[in-house]
Amino acid sequence: MADTAVGNDQLTARSGQVEALVRQAFDDALVPGFQSGLATLAVGGFGRRELFPYSDVDIILLVECEPHSAKEREAISKFLRILWDAGLRLSHSVRTVEECCTYQEQNIELTISLLDERFLTGDVHVYQSLTARLPQFFAKQSTVLSLRLCELTRARQAKFNDTIYHLEPNIKEAPGGLRDLQVSTWLGRLDSQPAMADLSSARDFLFGLRRALHEHAKRDNNVLTFDAQDELSDDPARMMREYYRHARSVYRVCRQAIELAEERRTSLFSQFRDWRSRLSNADFTLVRDRVYLRAPLQIQQDPQLVFRLFQWIARHNVRLAIETEQRLAEFALDPRDSAQRIHWQDWIELLSLPHASLALNSMHDSGVLAAFLPEWKGIECLVMRDFYHRYTVDEHTLVTIQTLENLQEQRFRDLLEESPDAPLLRFALLLHDIGKGGTGEGHVTQSLAIAKQILSRLNTPQRDSEIIYFLIAKHLDLSAVMTSRDLNDPGTARWLADSVGTIERLKLLTLLTFADISAVNSHTMTPWRMEQLWRVYLLAYDELTRELQTERIHSTPAQTAEIAEFLEGFPTRYLRTHNAEEMKFHSELAMLSRLNSVGIDIRRQNGVYLLTLVTADKPALFAAVSGILASFGLNILKAEAFANSQGVVLDTFVFADPLRTLELNATELERLRGTIAKVIRGRMDLDQLLKNRRVVKPPGKKSGIEPRVAFNDDASQSATLIEITAQDRPGLLYDLSRALSASGCNIEVVLIDTEAHRALDVFYVTADGGKVSQQLQAKLQQSLLAACAGQLAAT
Repeated sequence: MADTAVGNDQLTARSGQVEALVRQAFDDALVPGFQSGLATLAVGGFGRRELFPYSDVDIILLVECEPHSAKEREAISKFLRILWDAGLRLSHSVRTVEECCTYQEQNIELTISLLDERFLTGDVHVYQSLTARLPQFFAKQSTVLSLRLCELTRARQAKFNDTIYHLEPNIKEAPGGLRDLQVSTWLGRLDSQPAMADLSSARDFLFGLRRALHEHAKRDNNVLTFDAQDELSDDPARMMREYYRHARSVYRVCRQAIELAEERRTSLFSQFRDWRSRLSNADFTLVRDRVYLRAPLQIQQDPQLVFRLFQWIARHNVRLAIETEQRLAEFALDPRDSAQRIHWQDWIELLSLPHASLALNSMHDSGVLAAFLPEWKGIECLVMRDFYHRYTVDEHTLVTIQTLENLQEQRFRDLLEESPDAPLLRFALLLHDIGKGGTGEGHVTQSLAIAKQILSRLNTPQRDSEIIYFLIAKHLDLSAVMTSRDLNDPGTARWLADSVGTIERLKLLTLLTFADISAVNSHTMTPWRMEQLWRVYLLAYDELTRELQTERIHSTPAQTAEIAEFLEGFPTRYLRTHNAEEMKFHSELAMLSRLNSVGIDIRRQNGVYLLTLVTADKPALFAAVSGILASFGLNILKAEAFANSQGVVLDTFVFADPLRTLELNATELERLRGTIAKVIRGRMDLDQLLKNRRVVKPPGKKSGIEPRVAFNDDASQSATLIEITAQDRPGLLYDLSRALSASGCNIEVVLIDTEAHRALDVFYVTADGGKVSQQLQAKLQQSLLAACAGQLAAT
């Protein structure tokens, strides 16, 4: 990365260059239009002489009174045109002295920008009238301004989940970024706060990083993407860890400044804090809702005191004072020393408390977590690039535990409240990804090995250890079943039951999966995914409590003759996943298809769309419908195909509409329905439709996904499972389906999952009424790999 000291000199130099341009434009345009009463001020980064290569140039045209004459307005327009033509990204406003010295709730940005004002050129007397009034204005409004600034800062930080540990951080706006650095300075001026910790090192690092980002992107780019990380450093992992170290310092100081400013709140809030202070005891003092150590020098001699501190936090939902954090930063111990050892029961007590996630976050931020669990250092600030995780490994881990603590979905909350082993679940989450800091074997294997070391050191009881080992070893299983197995196949239910063993472990594993998926990013646990996970839970639960039904439907005495005829020959999974109303509806679609050759229904539910299609079976039918959905830009989440003994096919597709095309355009839904009918009847060319689909750019030059095709004859009693992993692209499912159909295979069920340009497609396929032969599998391997590469797209 570029040298930061040189970079900061360049910021000052560019500020000087822009200042010269502004002065020249002022002389050329504004002097002829204004006899007097106009001054030009630099504010924001320009005012601080911190002008980055492509950042906005913020100026205020300070006037005695609003310009009304055509000559004055034309002069201002000419001034702005000169600067725009010079290539500057100008952000300007025209303000009177009175406006600058008046508090405006809807335009607090103007007032805050004046904290960094600097005179450039123009009428000195106008500027002096401002400087004469501005200090008094800030002194009078300091409380309301600082509290409003705190409010805006907290709202901005909340948009980033109040964490610095983003994989691709916005180094300006995210917590710990340059904006927080500025907020700390602004609050210090408004409140006359005491000097904070020295942030010059963090400032130099962030300045150099932002300047390098601008030069790399040739625009005002402040997001440190994976590609940018590769371009700016030969060792991106080291650079990112350095970024998190500096961001943590900035975030801590900004929080301290906010807390000091917020002490000016109402007396009612002060009374509440006074009441809370009664929680103080012989070890800890609570002052203004922050915890202080009564005997801070004892922490090095008494590790138990430190652990009791975090148990106290977990019990009372309070936070560490900055001074306490600084004391704890010096804390160190050797957990192998029995005199310093924290015992298993200490962990269980902490993880049983209502605010355990706050305690763990506080332990992490102060460095204590790595002292108690040295293995934690392997995942601190660790970036794992998979293009859909939002956080570093350590932050993702802590968010999983926080997710359980804040669980709102009642069905899953009931599981948590029913389980006496919730503390074990939290400890398993704490260790489930700890192996990602190693090399070689998969992270599950390494996490398990590290967990065994830790639990052995803690003298964990055998039963507790076995549950934690089970959860770590199996923590990917349910999510894999959700995306790559037919939930309606009896073999899937039996495999799940054999894998989890007991209902108690099933509940814990379901909760772990919910937390793990939810903590990937704020959008991962969609309503559809939640329903899929719940289906997996119910499927395994039913299998653990009762026997499976017969494989095929041959008798349905509770149904009408029409429905019974329609269901004859369907797999029994249909009866387990559809109620009587749905069966009646499907049989009515079948009757409609006999009249119109196809029965189609499309409806929205749980935030996604369900397409139900009934028609006579024909070659490549599934591929055709997949292609139509692709041509409309729709993302297929799941698809199933049932066929009865009369050769009638019931196909269902669950799909998302990421661009909201169907929602925002009333006619599109009918056009989609008509297109499906026309293609099935042979009245429309599907290949022509696919040519008009936009091309989706992959996420980066180093993100290519090697296609893989795997066959499994054991996953189902009657079909061969084909699992395909590939780079997602428009029409991929269509090409894969067409390749299977061209080989004479019949697609029974398809499961689709796509994350950040990575597609995982699973097909349950039969050939000649049974599983696919080894000879045909060898041919399919080549044709499917070719389809992944798009080589069949034009055939």
